[in-house]
Amino acid sequence: MERYVKPHRKRPEYVSAILNRDVLPEWRGRDARTIKPREVIDVLDKIVDRGSRVMANRTAAILDQLFKFGIHRAIVDDSPVKLLIRPGGKEKPRERVLSDDELRVFLRDPRACTRFERLQRVIMILLLTGQRRGELTKAKWTDIDFEARTWTIPDDNSKTGRGHVVPLTDWVSEEFEALKREAEGSKWVLPAPDSKQPINPKQITRSLAKCVKRFRERGIKKFTLHDLRRTCRTGLAALKVEPHVAERVLNHALPGVTAIYDRHAYLDEKRVALELWSEHLRTLNT
Repeated sequence: MERYVKPHRKRPEYVSAILNRDVLPEWRGRDARTIKPREVIDVLDKIVDRGSRVMANRTAAILDQLFKFGIHRAIVDDSPVKLLIRPGGKEKPRERVLSDDELRVFLRDPRACTRFERLQRVIMILLLTGQRRGELTKAKWTDIDFEARTWTIPDDNSKTGRGHVVPLTDWVSEEFEALKREAEGSKWVLPAPDSKQPINPKQITRSLAKCVKRFRERGIKKFTLHDLRRTCRTGLAALKVEPHVAERVLNHALPGVTAIYDRHAYLDEKRVALELWSEHLRTLNT
């Protein structure tokens, strides 16, 4: 953890959680040199058997890194991780995108779908900007410039470790202003109950999960917060926004030499793209 995971992982706590949940209960106190390939398979099979196929793949990758680190540090001579296929199988890419009909239902009465004002605001901001749940929950009010109409996502708040500036449309600004009134002086955009820390991102996910039935009753199939990001990107494509601009809106890494040599921030282009998207959503709300 100290010499490899923390220096190289954006979220070292993710690795620690996997080891503590599924690996250490099985092998705590064992000499790593005594662990056999069959035991690795047994650990991974237990994860698959509880229905967590993707987590089995993640755990397999972490175990592979763990023992390779052990070989590098001369702790072990060989690795018992000798997998020829992913234990959880091939992972299907997520494809859920909210349709215009679904968006129309939500936009015309978001409170009926969500019950809670804050969840309603969170969904709207993520839908309108295409940003990640964790980037919003980590945001401070000092990151929001209402005069310049920008939201600055610092490197530390970005999943990729590469921050950027998100232009704010009038609609997004209104959503942030509503959240600021609700924050009641906290420095966090989405404060926890004690106002001293930001809300846990999982709490937002749980709040959305509690509203699945309400959405379904109104004709909106189950979706995740990340599906809002995919919906935004798909919407930008449908509006003929240039792919390289749409990718920068989402702060995706660009391929090859483009990422190395193209350092233009594209703030104006991103603003035009998000204004187009905002206007499209407004037409659904009329």
